[in-house]
Amino acid sequence: MSHAFDPTVLREYDIRGIIGETLGPDDARAIGRGFATMLAEEGGSKVAVGYDGRVSSPLLEHALIEGLTASGMDVVRIGMGPTPMLYYAEASADDVDGGIQITGSHNPANYNGFKMVFQGRPFFGADIQELGRRGAEGEWADGSGEVESRDVIDAYIERMIEALNGVEPGVLDSLKVGWDAGNGAAGPALEKLTARLPGEHHLLFTEVDGNFPNHHPDPTVEENLEDLRKLVADKSLDFGVAFDGDGDRIGAIDGEGRVIWGDQLLMIYAEDLLARTKGATIIADVKASRALFDHVATHGGNAVMWKTGHSLIKSKMKETGSPLAGEMSGHVFFADEYYGYDDALYAGVRLMTAAARLGRSVTQLRGAMPPMVNTPEMRFQVDESRKFAAIEEIAGRIAASDAVADTTDGVRVTTDDGWWLLRASNTQDVLVARAESESQEGLDRLVAQIDAQLEASGLQRGPQAGH
Repeated sequence: MSHAFDPTVLREYDIRGIIGETLGPDDARAIGRGFATMLAEEGGSKVAVGYDGRVSSPLLEHALIEGLTASGMDVVRIGMGPTPMLYYAEASADDVDGGIQITGSHNPANYNGFKMVFQGRPFFGADIQELGRRGAEGEWADGSGEVESRDVIDAYIERMIEALNGVEPGVLDSLKVGWDAGNGAAGPALEKLTARLPGEHHLLFTEVDGNFPNHHPDPTVEENLEDLRKLVADKSLDFGVAFDGDGDRIGAIDGEGRVIWGDQLLMIYAEDLLARTKGATIIADVKASRALFDHVATHGGNAVMWKTGHSLIKSKMKETGSPLAGEMSGHVFFADEYYGYDDALYAGVRLMTAAARLGRSVTQLRGAMPPMVNTPEMRFQVDESRKFAAIEEIAGRIAASDAVADTTDGVRVTTDDGWWLLRASNTQDVLVARAESESQEGLDRLVAQIDAQLEASGLQRGPQAGH
């Protein structure tokens, strides 16, 4: 027995493909066999399995469990829910050694995939390639594991409610918040959570529907926040929170309808945390605003710029003992009083408590941020064989000049106008560019520098590539 995966599905941070084309039950079974074999070799014996609201998820869950048990692993089925609920099941149970969530995250409805955690650490990069290698060789253990079902949703909600501890009782009672689950897997958990929270809560699209009939569940794309923006305006709410398809990324808008981007949310969380934990290390990815790094420093924190990718950020947090990290894409990781994984529902509760402790509304906190002019994330197709080489060429030219650059992940150049970034995506054949300035003129000059560097490598910022 062996199994060959489609080469496009084994990606840097997870496994993802198109159902019936590049991903199906045979792949799920092989993932189960490989993961079980690798975990058993490290002394593990039990895996939690969860899935999101996609139409194809139950089919993949069935095959995945067949694979895990066929290689001797016991399985705890936690059923449908957001990815962070699976992370919770793995982190909170003494008898669980790993976890796999079946999810297509924010991809279109015909996609699905797997996010994995292995003995409390992210399973990515070389681990995922090793699954592929073992599949091709049929290098799997044989056995027969047991399957049990465990209902974790109530314990998961209970654990999130602990974020309210230490906030003056009554302070949150007058709060009015809008929530948009986008028909993703977080809906049922969100209903249970908001029923337990102080204040008044208005919910949109909590019914799980893998066809996403209302809008696409990606809160980093502004048009997907229109329904939430309208709700906040119509009901005069304090702020609104939106989730991606599997509930591990947060989007938010303030009471005036302004988007609070991932790095801006991190500014709020960091200020709250640093008031209680002096000198803490706070990590953000290379796409984050300079305003964030300045804000962390102003409040006595140690700001670290790191590579984009939720698995890479989690690993860096463990290495540095950081209690808080975040990405531009809306992944926020709390390890101060929580488990260090990305949980958008928990991040929503922490937004309520941060504003309460800081004594300012979310709208006031957003309004106090320096106005920056920036490009959206510009993504353009570059041949897979060229993408890393092009970044290396650009890095070489920049190093030979007197420009100030950071090469943690791609090339981020700081000038008097602001900064620009060019990096290769780890998951697609695209280059990603971003620039930020205090003025439109400054931004135009930065974008011209990006274009000049691309041109020098025989590339151009052509048609925008999607996610």
